[in-house]
Amino acid sequence: MQPSPWSGRVAIADAHPARRYDYWLGGTDNYPADRESGDAIAAAFPAIRTAVVENRSFLRRAVRTLAAQYGIRQFLDIGTGIPTSPNVHEVAQETAPESRIVYVDNDPIVLAHARALLTSSAEGATAYVDADLRDPHRIVADKSLKATLDLSRPVALILVAVVHFLPDDDKPYEVVADLLGALAPGSFLVMSHATTEGLDPELAAQIQEGRHGPGRLRDRDEFARFMGGLDLLDPGIVSVAEWRAGDEPQPRPAFEEVAVWGAVGRKAAG
Repeated sequence: MQPSPWSGRVAIADAHPARRYDYWLGGTDNYPADRESGDAIAAAFPAIRTAVVENRSFLRRAVRTLAAQYGIRQFLDIGTGIPTSPNVHEVAQETAPESRIVYVDNDPIVLAHARALLTSSAEGATAYVDADLRDPHRIVADKSLKATLDLSRPVALILVAVVHFLPDDDKPYEVVADLLGALAPGSFLVMSHATTEGLDPELAAQIQEGRHGPGRLRDRDEFARFMGGLDLLDPGIVSVAEWRAGDEPQPRPAFEEVAVWGAVGRKAAG
């Protein structure tokens, strides 16, 4: 059995989502186990690289939208992954140099590259927290986070392509609810999640069985539960390739080429 990607230090002999994602994006910070796992998934889902590129583009569009149109100046990115420019702070600070960003991950390779995530503008700030998504209370209580973000003011919580690595036993709905509960009214949730819909049934079964590491694909209704109680920004829950993608190259990839739901929701004012 492979260790959970959120169980602390992960051996390089085991595939890890952050490094596998790096491999699909054409990066070099990965190991044979990551490439072997990545190739196995790509053999069953040849469009996987399209999916990860579109997921990353969704993240950038969401951050830019929140910074430019909603005045968000604080971002909490959990499941950061290996730095891939432009990172969240680069996108946010391009619009608002005073933006403050906290990154959270638990992969030692991400930690080794944390300096790339800390190149803030002079007006803003960035910090890195080495922590486990499944321990939301520890994350929000972290000294570095508290020194960087003011949780009494709105924060954009970013959970992009990470919650699907939490099986049901890890209580993902409670984890997300606890994180949102620690944030001020007017905060946002930016989230994407891989789904069984549109995916090759054999690959979906393999993932659900844990053959590519722990996790759980969820359908649209299951994804929508994470957004419950939030006011969804237009266009609501859609493929990450379609979320406010009017300026992206057309035509957009079909849902079956991406198989990732995305949405941005706002926590109502108190």
